[in-house]
Amino acid sequence: MWSKVSSLFVLLILSSLFSCKKKETFEDTPFIQYVNFEQLLNKLGKDSLGILQFTFRDGDGDLGLAPEDTFPPFEKAGQHYYNFIISYFEKQNGAWVKVTAAPPFPGGDTVSNSSRIPFLTPDGQIKTLEGDLFMELFTNNPFSPFDTIKYEFSIEDRALNRSNTESTPEIILSK
Repeated sequence: MWSKVSSLFVLLILSSLFSCKKKETFEDTPFIQYVNFEQLLNKLGKDSLGILQFTFRDGDGDLGLAPEDTFPPFEKAGQHYYNFIISYFEKQNGAWVKVTAAPPFPGGDTVSNSSRIPFLTPDGQIKTLEGDLFMELFTNNPFSPFDTIKYEFSIEDRALNRSNTESTPEIILSK
């Protein structure tokens, strides 16, 4: 009887040892990879919004900003206020042109797709982060006659490490 129990015990220990995986380690600089872009139609059947999906990983887990993170270097007028940085391009006469600002809407507002990823740092000793992010973006510039766009984007962690830059494929809009 003891040999059956000890054999079972040894088998359980061996299986648990071989099933343990070494924790993956990543660089402290974030890494992103484009996954998908889904266009959303408005009530008139025209493209107005899109959902950008990309994977990310960050070795030290210092990704995201809390709402109270508004002091330097994260002040509203500063270059690090947004940690999801995106550029909008239109294909104009066969060439990609970066559109830096849309004409102001009534009231003076302009559209910016850059935004702040919320605080994501996990509790505990292991801070490594990886997962998918989904970002809602305005797609249809009503002041432009061009119907083909793309985005280039990156993220930045709290240590101000900027990820690689990724790009969507060209997106043809229904205007």
